[in-house]
Amino acid sequence: MCGRSSSACGSRSCENLSVEQLKFPAFEAKLQVCYGAVHHWYCSEPRLALNRTVVLRFRLHLESLGLAAGTINQRLAAVRRLAYEAADSGLLSPELAAGIRRVKGVKQLGFRAGNWLNREQARLLLEKSNGEGLRSVRDVAMISILLGCGLRRAELSSLRNEDIQIRQGHWAIVDLVGKGNHVRTVPMPMWVKGAVDRWLAAASVTTGRVFRAVSRHGTPWGTGISENVVWYVVRSCARRLEIDHLAPHYLRRTCANVWSAALSQAKSDLTVWSAQMYSTFGGVYDSWPGWNALRSLPI
Repeated sequence: MCGRSSSACGSRSCENLSVEQLKFPAFEAKLQVCYGAVHHWYCSEPRLALNRTVVLRFRLHLESLGLAAGTINQRLAAVRRLAYEAADSGLLSPELAAGIRRVKGVKQLGFRAGNWLNREQARLLLEKSNGEGLRSVRDVAMISILLGCGLRRAELSSLRNEDIQIRQGHWAIVDLVGKGNHVRTVPMPMWVKGAVDRWLAAASVTTGRVFRAVSRHGTPWGTGISENVVWYVVRSCARRLEIDHLAPHYLRRTCANVWSAALSQAKSDLTVWSAQMYSTFGGVYDSWPGWNALRSLPI
């Protein structure tokens, strides 16, 4: 039995823990960043034992920085996960790990509305991104996918040519692995497919990742791009449109709003059509079995 106190064991574990030592198999990239923030804060503070009090002090430190509730809770989740792995590895006592688990996150009051573009701004953004050279062709294709398909930065940078396939007579991004390893199929409009085809033909890309880096000489190189490239492309195109603080995720919201408006219009058209059919056929149409299904639509 260990003769040292639980506080001493907690202090020793926090000094010796690292991602490589614990070998987290399911530790996501964002949680690794959060773990780095926790380690940096702990090293800047007096060397205290890793316990519930230290985690509460860390939460107060995050709140003093003015971070959002979601960011604070994400970093606290990294601390809890660290306590889990430390307890399983024998570097932290189960009592201290249980105390860390009881630290509650910050309550989120309300939700941020976010920002998005209207149809005219989205059209102008595509026009401003269009230009001469291979890099402009690539930028138009990237902006088109962000606006037409609503992909995230990580999904766009890892998009492969083999993922774009035909399903039921329409082009789609098939079996796209997104956030949280969720798999989905995203429809691709024809104008987006045309922009992607122009880039693939100009860059001679046949397999692998769709988007590649473009050198200053106007030639493609490498096997892919990073998420930062997507960020810089959106910011540079927005700067031409004189729009400040335009992030790639805003284009995802724009895509969601456009599709939502189109669905609402389709439901409205269906309501008008069903009312006209009922007024035309009267009781005969009322006996049609499909009328009950139309009446149950939430419109």
